[in-house]
Amino acid sequence: MSNIKIAQISCGTEYSGIQSEIENAAGTVGGKMVYPDVSYDDITRAVDEFGFDPVSPQLKLMIARAKALADGHYDADAVFIATCFRCAEGALVRNEVRRYLQEHTRLPVVTYSFTERLKAAQLLTRMEALVTIVAKKELLARERQVGITAGIDSGSSTTKAMILQDNKIIGKAWTPTGEVMASAQEVLDQALAEAGIKFNNLEGIGVTGYGRFLIGRKLDANLIQEELTTNSKGAVWLADRQRGEATIIDIGGMDNKAITVRDGIPDNFTMGGICAGASGRFLEMVAKRLRVDITELGALADKGDWSKVNMNSYCSVFGIQDLVTSLAAGHTIEDVAAAACHSVAEQVYEQQLQEIDVRQPIIQVGGTSLISGLVRAVGDMVGSKPIVPENSQYIGAAGGALLSSGFLEGQ
Repeated sequence: MSNIKIAQISCGTEYSGIQSEIENAAGTVGGKMVYPDVSYDDITRAVDEFGFDPVSPQLKLMIARAKALADGHYDADAVFIATCFRCAEGALVRNEVRRYLQEHTRLPVVTYSFTERLKAAQLLTRMEALVTIVAKKELLARERQVGITAGIDSGSSTTKAMILQDNKIIGKAWTPTGEVMASAQEVLDQALAEAGIKFNNLEGIGVTGYGRFLIGRKLDANLIQEELTTNSKGAVWLADRQRGEATIIDIGGMDNKAITVRDGIPDNFTMGGICAGASGRFLEMVAKRLRVDITELGALADKGDWSKVNMNSYCSVFGIQDLVTSLAAGHTIEDVAAAACHSVAEQVYEQQLQEIDVRQPIIQVGGTSLISGLVRAVGDMVGSKPIVPENSQYIGAAGGALLSSGFLEGQ
């Protein structure tokens, strides 16, 4: 499937000079930006029905275009909703338009708060995910893996590999990411050794993550896929939640992802983060400053009381300053660890979870899901304890192996 129609519902992209970057990003992955036609009378009626009359004419146009899609007056395959990150009114309309479309359509939606210097490369993962959800819906809905397949996840912090055979894990390995191809080859060799098979026994290879294109070309992978759809597939499979609804939270080394799924298929997602202070990288910095291994940070946080320490990791630099000040004031490392976990969870809640309608159950995945104090902090934010499936750090590798197996049956 090519030229998948992505309806753009936005404000300010022309004035910010980024419209061409949006269109370039979509075109690179086989999508085409389209703009729902509406009349002046349509805008007036839509705003009246919506119950909120924004000052900006472009925000009013956003509301009317959303209604045109919801009423079936304009045909599209997916929706891209964007407003400038500096505009509070735009943020309100962006979120309400997103909610309105999810209530009235089954179109996959991504929301984005853009900066004036946005480049197409920053949008590629989002656009690729929208196109994948539309073009490979049947593949994403498959619940079982067949044959012998491998998945490789080339992440910013770690590289993982997993081998599956007929829906069972038979080998896995991980290593800190160094040189991209060397790290991938190392974990693949280790996973193959654990599985007791040779490279030539593999019937399919799926690759995701930052280094996916390089690794995919070198290994002649039959699937090279962005991490939003791959990670969501791996998460629901590992958690045995491929039916029904769920929310996936993946707090990564450099960016975060929040994804809602219905029957295993993503329908809304957001990713990013304004600063590394809201990511796993900040927790690594905290562990180093506390002179403990990152694997010990969660247990320390479980013993501490975050409310005793004033810490704001919105910025990693200021967060570490708060940490130093707190230690100098005599606070325990347990309380500081708890405050760091709480701060990251709070930023994820404010930056990502406000952009989606959180659905139960919550599935928390990625390497940071092994930090028990962070899982507890996320649970406090969302009001329920997240599910952390076994092998939760392998979601990308699992998803790659699962999705690559679909091609073995012509999917």
